[in-house]
Amino acid sequence: MAKRTVNVFQIDVFTDQLFAGNPAGVVLGAERLSEVEMQALARELNNSDSAFVLPPDGEDHEVRLRFFTPNREVGFVGHASVAAHVARLAAGQGKVGALRQKSRTGINPVVVSGSAAEPRVSVAIPAPKFQPAIDAGTRARLLDIFGMDTAALDPKCPLVVTKRTSTRLMIGLRSAELLASLQPDLEELKRMTPHVGADGYFLFVRDAHGPGTTESRLFSPVLGIPEDPVSGNAHGMLGAYLVSHGLLPVANGRARLRGYQGRSMHRPGEIEIEVEVSNGEPTQIHISGTARVVFTTEITLD
Repeated sequence: MAKRTVNVFQIDVFTDQLFAGNPAGVVLGAERLSEVEMQALARELNNSDSAFVLPPDGEDHEVRLRFFTPNREVGFVGHASVAAHVARLAAGQGKVGALRQKSRTGINPVVVSGSAAEPRVSVAIPAPKFQPAIDAGTRARLLDIFGMDTAALDPKCPLVVTKRTSTRLMIGLRSAELLASLQPDLEELKRMTPHVGADGYFLFVRDAHGPGTTESRLFSPVLGIPEDPVSGNAHGMLGAYLVSHGLLPVANGRARLRGYQGRSMHRPGEIEIEVEVSNGEPTQIHISGTARVVFTTEITLD
């Protein structure tokens, strides 16, 4: 077999600073790779997620993405989607404007703005589904795992599992100081997953940096991610959750949230969420942010 070369980017997402935000790998020219090679390369890059950029396979989209963790393929990843479009722009393969991105979960509208030096990407996703609030016994077990008592919880925020391509349990807290100090038992969180029905635990404090903002942390040990620096997908779910519970103001059919995450990991990042609302219910979510290219290289495979 002839040698094949792919361009690989390491990109920090939801930040304009190097070595902050959420890192993602991006591989351009992934049509030259087999699925086995994509998985092996994602494992080698060892980011929580890597995006593999492929040509379109239909007329209803302009670019196709596949997402791999070091262990498996997943349907959609918010921050890696942003990273992929930043990489395409930096490589001269993408341009500013609107386009459609296809992945295993469907087609997502994307808007790229700014420039290669100062990019901004917005990815639209459908609103999540909400399950009933967890029962009192499960809540008590989770509080023990996080080392909290009931008084730590935001009384306006029921503990609800949100579901889209993944599942996250929303846990609202009163205090940003408490949020920063948490050291949950990750093995116990893993064991709770079948009982809770969520593969991640998203803890947040409303209005932590002013109205319409949150400070948050995300623990997903069952996915092999002890703590996620800055999650686009979870923040999109949070925006919809806050709207559905009347905790985020809606004007002209839209609600806006600015989320802060990653400070506890020394990788601070910021993300903007816009929720489209119809008849009081969220219908579509726009995940927006900037990113920095950390490095790019070529990898040649036999």
